[in-house]
Amino acid sequence: MKRFDIGAASVGLALAAPAAWAQQYSPYYGGHMWGDGGHGGWWFLGPIMMIVFVALLVAAVVLIVRWLGGSDAGRRGAPNDAALDILKQRFARGEIDRDEFEDRRQVLGG
Repeated sequence: MKRFDIGAASVGLALAAPAAWAQQYSPYYGGHMWGDGGHGGWWFLGPIMMIVFVALLVAAVVLIVRWLGGSDAGRRGAPNDAALDILKQRFARGEIDRDEFEDRRQVLGG
């Protein structure tokens, strides 16, 4: 009977040793975030955070460009105002006469 107990104990030790070795600390992987396979949810949050970062970067660039553009950057006149200005410039340069200027101005509604 004693012989059976020693044999069972040695088989148990033989099977327990690799399991103990597998659970011991490894200096190469144990201290790193990738060591246990748990990524803390960053596999999902990483791309979202990258998109948020790029969106904030684009928004900052747009705001800086608008700020550097001065007071005229945000103000846009109506299309008819620009057309009427061009018409006035052509009349001032003598490219069109008074009748043509008046006709075109009435069409533009100015």
